[in-house]
Amino acid sequence: MTTPYGPAQNQPPTGQQPMPPTAQFPQVPAGQVPPPAPGQFPQQPGQFPPPGAPAPAARKRPWLIPTLIGVGAFVVLCCGGSMVIGLVSGDDKKTGVSASSGIPAASPSISAPAAAAPSTSAPAPAKPEPAKTTAAPAPAKPKTFGVGDKVRGGDFEFTVNGVKCGISQVGSQFLNTKAQGTFCKVNVTVKNVTKSAHTFHADGTLSAQDATGREYEADGEAGIYGNSDGQGFLDEINPGNSVKANVYFDVPKGTKLKTITFDAGLFTFAEDAVVTL
Repeated sequence: MTTPYGPAQNQPPTGQQPMPPTAQFPQVPAGQVPPPAPGQFPQQPGQFPPPGAPAPAARKRPWLIPTLIGVGAFVVLCCGGSMVIGLVSGDDKKTGVSASSGIPAASPSISAPAAAAPSTSAPAPAKPEPAKTTAAPAPAKPKTFGVGDKVRGGDFEFTVNGVKCGISQVGSQFLNTKAQGTFCKVNVTVKNVTKSAHTFHADGTLSAQDATGREYEADGEAGIYGNSDGQGFLDEINPGNSVKANVYFDVPKGTKLKTITFDAGLFTFAEDAVVTL
């Protein structure tokens, strides 16, 4: 067994001059490392290739780099241009879609009702009918009574038989009374319509009114002289009986009476009776 790099191995063949140990490597100054050959890694300081190993020859291919550059440029021109155009057109489409997506497309088949043209054949709006108002029923007018009508007033039923005005004196030649103005004589019939006897006194029961609204009271003294038996002065009338009397009103000359009112009395709920002359 031999030791690598032993003296026996380094012996030259017979007939050849022995080479010095440093003859296999180029002589370089001490402390410097020879530059590596192209295609080889640089050697670290202090390292040397194994003895007898031939240095690999550098492969030089000067045509490879220009060829690769040309092929790359062709690919870029052929494929890159179409890709760029496609990307640009795709961006334009996306931009158009995104821009148009925010605005709703107008549909020709759908139109707002307000946009429709007004129809000339549309009927004119009907005029509203006035609201029907039901008038409240008018209050019933009180029944008016005239000469000859029977009128209920309290406990009695009255009938005006006739009226005469322009009388200056009432009574006889020796017993009489004169009017301040002129007397109006009203002949009435008084009937008791209740179930008990009642006293009738003309003075305070009957009154007369003219057209201007002035009211006149009955003259009791003229009533005594103007009735043969004093009718109309504290007459006691039984149920169903009646008394005819003359009632006198002293009024200014030229006065015309319009109505005669029969007082129903203070102790009854009956309304007063009015007769229009």
